[in-house]
Amino acid sequence: MKLLILGATGRVGSELVEQALRGGHHVNVLVRSPEKIQRNVDNLSIFQGNVLVKNDVIQAMHGMDVVVSALNTDGTTTLSESMPLIIEAMQETGITRIITIGTAGILQSRVTPEVLRYQSSESKRKLTRAAEEHHKTYEILAGSSLDWTIVCPTYLPDGERKGKYRVERDSLPEGGARITVADTAEFAYKQIDSLDFNKVRVGISY
Repeated sequence: MKLLILGATGRVGSELVEQALRGGHHVNVLVRSPEKIQRNVDNLSIFQGNVLVKNDVIQAMHGMDVVVSALNTDGTTTLSESMPLIIEAMQETGITRIITIGTAGILQSRVTPEVLRYQSSESKRKLTRAAEEHHKTYEILAGSSLDWTIVCPTYLPDGERKGKYRVERDSLPEGGARITVADTAEFAYKQIDSLDFNKVRVGISY
């Protein structure tokens, strides 16, 4: 399979690249700084560009089967601004499947089910800017015709892949407090050829 991975130099994105390459897939990455990709293998193609430039996105997306976005907020609006461009590029190139990495903040609250976790007392974070950005992105995807899945990890430390974790549609597994970068990437990677969680947010934790 041919995959476009966005956010490939981030923590989850770089792990996704490694897992996809080990799985024998051809991987395209679109990055602003190609020197940050410390790999030189035949099944990896590196495109220098910006996710806010539609032509850059289309160039990297051409010929791909699935888009995987591990873009993060970094205190900017890049995440929500880039998603409409990504969706337009997917429609123009005939790609229907996208997996993105979100945050547990955009899952439904257990204590106040009519709102999202970041909007409720369930969230311990005082700053909600990142969650708001992920929320906008979720709404944009939900309004599209794409086959989308948003993987929503809670506290995300580094650590080895365990391969055992809990997932739940639209909610964080009860009592969930952490999930490593590696296991988050593994679950997202498994969604590449699966529609088990199509058009839903998926909470993931140990």
